[in-house]
Amino acid sequence: MTAPSSSGRLDGRVAVVTGAARGIGEAIAARLATEGAFVYLADIDGDVATEAAARLVQSGVKAAGIRTDITSDASIADLRERIEADHGHLDILVNNAAILDATPLRDLTRERYDLVQQVNQNGALWATMGLLDLLKAGGRGRVVNIASIQGVRAAPDTLAYATAKGGVVNMTRALAVDLAADGILVNCICPGFVDTRMALLPDGSGHEHDTDWFKDIYIKYGRIPLKRAAQPEDIAAATLFFCGDDCRYVTGQYLLVDGGVSSTF
Repeated sequence: MTAPSSSGRLDGRVAVVTGAARGIGEAIAARLATEGAFVYLADIDGDVATEAAARLVQSGVKAAGIRTDITSDASIADLRERIEADHGHLDILVNNAAILDATPLRDLTRERYDLVQQVNQNGALWATMGLLDLLKAGGRGRVVNIASIQGVRAAPDTLAYATAKGGVVNMTRALAVDLAADGILVNCICPGFVDTRMALLPDGSGHEHDTDWFKDIYIKYGRIPLKRAAQPEDIAAATLFFCGDDCRYVTGQYLLVDGGVSSTF
């Protein structure tokens, strides 16, 4: 991962990125750290998060990995205690941790549906609530929720995932209203197709972006006007705006970062 040159726009900030061991979360953590923030890479896969943080530190920025299960109040409390002991406040929280689900409706069980909601929607809420006092203490809090284009558009076999991500979009609005008095801005990024391991086909046969149907429909025939899937760094660049001082009068909004696919039909 090649980091862009730093403008120092986040110097002195403290940030948490959940689900930061890989993919979009790792790219966001790298971008925030490059811009001067001390970034905690929080992930249920703690060893991989620690390795990712170590790579960032070797590149000359400030980061630390910590195992965090966003479905566990105790785990969120451990993260909070670590931040308070190290810094006493938090400036940026990026709720990125999620699991993929592409269960056909006929196969969807209550247990699977509930798990997807617990991780993808409830986890973002309770991580925010668990760190809220530290965000208030910083005096310039920013919360960025990573949802999905599927939170505002429908696709086959996505009922559980799309419902959770749609909840994240509307939760963003509600939190923005409730936290405005504390000076905390809350916004949301909705990625489209992104080259991460989440794009691997469920049957293990390969990567969806390498399939003939994707290359024809989305690339050759222009369903994605920019004719490529996003890289994680594309999502990180958009997230950066919501985290910094350039974002002063924007809250409760969602931004589709999708190469234009939501503009076609």
